[in-house]
Amino acid sequence: MSDYLQAHARAIDEAAARIAPHIRRTPTLTTDLDPDLLLKPECFQVTGSFKPRGAFNAILSLAARDPAPRGLITASSGNHAQAVALAARTAGLPAVVLIPEGANPAKVAATRALGAEVITAGISFENRDQRLAEEVAARGLALVHPYDDWDVIHGQGTAARELLEDRPDLTAIATPIGGGGLLSGTALAAKAQNEEIQVIGVEPANADDAYRSLQMKERQRLPRAPDTIADGVRTLSIGQRNFEVLVANRTIEAIVTVTEAEIEEALSTAWLRLKLALEPTGVLPLAAYLAGKLPKPQKPAGGRGPVALILTGGNFDPAGVARLLASHG
Repeated sequence: MSDYLQAHARAIDEAAARIAPHIRRTPTLTTDLDPDLLLKPECFQVTGSFKPRGAFNAILSLAARDPAPRGLITASSGNHAQAVALAARTAGLPAVVLIPEGANPAKVAATRALGAEVITAGISFENRDQRLAEEVAARGLALVHPYDDWDVIHGQGTAARELLEDRPDLTAIATPIGGGGLLSGTALAAKAQNEEIQVIGVEPANADDAYRSLQMKERQRLPRAPDTIADGVRTLSIGQRNFEVLVANRTIEAIVTVTEAEIEEALSTAWLRLKLALEPTGVLPLAAYLAGKLPKPQKPAGGRGPVALILTGGNFDPAGVARLLASHG
């Protein structure tokens, strides 16, 4: 194992110990879809998504410093917002969250209910980074970036760490990718244990900045917020640290894209067949699997080995999901 992977693996181990009292160890499930398919449903996680893993690691690390920050600030479409609000409340720190106008109202309400100050007026996916920088400068609060932060990345890597504790024989892991925090943490955790494990990111075809970044070997930025029902991955570009992990250090095998129709089909499968209440972003790896877009890894002795999908969250818009399920009979 390279020194790079060793250092990050130690940080993921430390993150796992730090956040253990505050998160749930989500299960590794089998499915009748395929005996080689394993699911890690982070919809069972506190706040309904994987995001508390990174938020708690970052905020508990910040709170332990001398001096501790006056408060915390972040930007998010909703799941990271809830995670930061909960972790900040646990640490006894105030939190400010910028959420784009038009975001999932259930996520906005949940963030406020957890005690955070939420700013939506005038916030868009296109300007939120600029507005975030302005608020950081004006308020003097500590930034907890949703993905371009080593503590967040290491916290997110604990999901793959749990998977590999349950099934060390894994041959592939697929996760959604927006800004790249979860995929980066997953790649670091997986490659530190076994560099033969294939790590694959999945994003909507309408939001293919990560796919193009991997192909071009430089960060690509979308000109505007992508039009996709997967609201958790409506980022314009992956982060700098995420690019370092995923592309510069070549820790992933592929990024694949799925259509909106394939996302809808996966959502229907999750709800109606698997009985998992997932949001559209959470089913991205399942969409790729059902569409036959994931690589088919081979065991050393031949044949397919276990493939794991990290299904990232279940914070859905009830009306929107009801319409989609109705359209699928």
